[in-house]
Amino acid sequence: MSTDTFLSGLTRRGRGQIPMLVTSVLLVVMFAAGSVSYDGFLSGQVLLNLLIDNAFLLVVAVGMTFVILTGGIDLSVGAMVALSTMISAWLVQLHGWPPLLVIPLVLAIGTGAGLAMGWVIHTFEIQPFIVTLAGMFLARGLCYTISIDSISITDPTYTSMAQTRIPLGELFISPSVLIAVLAVVVAFVALHYTRFGRNVYALGGSEQSSVLMGLPVARTKIGVYGVSGFCSALGGVLMTFYMLSGYGLHAVGLELDAIAAVVIGGTLLTGGSGYLLGTVLGVLVLGLIQTVISFQGTLSSWWTRIVIGALLFVFILLQRLLTSRRRS
Repeated sequence: MSTDTFLSGLTRRGRGQIPMLVTSVLLVVMFAAGSVSYDGFLSGQVLLNLLIDNAFLLVVAVGMTFVILTGGIDLSVGAMVALSTMISAWLVQLHGWPPLLVIPLVLAIGTGAGLAMGWVIHTFEIQPFIVTLAGMFLARGLCYTISIDSISITDPTYTSMAQTRIPLGELFISPSVLIAVLAVVVAFVALHYTRFGRNVYALGGSEQSSVLMGLPVARTKIGVYGVSGFCSALGGVLMTFYMLSGYGLHAVGLELDAIAAVVIGGTLLTGGSGYLLGTVLGVLVLGLIQTVISFQGTLSSWWTRIVIGALLFVFILLQRLLTSRRRS
């Protein structure tokens, strides 16, 4: 009987890895097709540019992974990114605050907002969709109370972060890539090697069972939204480095890109199953779609949304198929 249980566990784990394997194959196929179709596509710098251009999305998607693994959702992340850029630009550019003070303040505001939404979700048993939707409108509204116009940043620290290139032989990356990779490493360790990470998976598997097992459901649920808020604020800091401005219309739709990256990376929307490395692959797939379209040159940028929507639809169907077989 124990052998059957062990083999059943291996089978479930293998099925859980199928979406991530599909994403890996898709990434390789897309890169190979682009290399055949376009001159200059087969380049290490093209891959590194995916990270340079999407470092802020990667960080936000990391936070979203924690939330979706518990079976929740966070629609406020894009607005929180925009609010972070606005607060940074407002304090640094218009009031002369030092970046070393502004950046921790922005991270604290994002984390506090996430913890507050998590507390409301758990305490009043309100659907995360509703609470984070309210958070999204609140954050966007606060952006426009600061300024309805874009605020450019000329501070030396921000311009240096935007212009610095870290050499990797003949190639290069930006400081934002290092920050994003560090965030991924820390999140990976937290998810797979800490009690908090195990609680996240358990909560996504079954909240009722987690309560019966005596797991800290409240602390875990509030904590994942705090992580998401922190990652959103950090993503906003990286976008500020990237755009050198704060604007209320920054990151419109970023929450949908983050959700798409997490789902395409193999994390179940129902929670309890998924891998952080799959999220990284999902972000690379989204970035590669944009790169292919830009190399093609004649397609509208809206084709990016069309392709992402089609992929998301396919991966949701794949998830549904796998979960239905798992139950049977």
